[in-house]
Amino acid sequence: QVQVVESGGGLVQPGGSLRLSCAASVSIFSIPLMGWYRQAAGKQREMVASITTGGDTVYVDSVKGRFTISRDLAKNTVYLQMNSLKPEDTAVYYCNAVKLSGTPYWGQGTQVTVSS
Repeated sequence: QVQVVESGGGLVQPGGSLRLSCAASVSIFSIPLMGWYRQAAGKQREMVASITTGGDTVYVDSVKGRFTISRDLAKNTVYLQMNSLKPEDTAVYYCNAVKLSGTPYWGQGTQVTVSS
């Protein structure tokens, strides 16, 4: 079992920045793939960014150059630094952890609202 807990969401003006955190209940060395997803109202959940134990990262095109996924192995935490935020980034952001078995684990989500 893996528990992941997100934090760091909030209200920010367009052009602003936020950093989301995802704290895992186990060593993230044991989690081959971790990522951030988001779901806007009335839309399907989409992958935003992911990172492997090897440090390889993938981003959805709409956030490339603005968002950065990173991790702190000592703290078992994955981060999503979000810069140059746009209103269309407004969504509930979810942390996802996928173990070797392929079983996904999800956090409860954190709301990000970009509005003036």
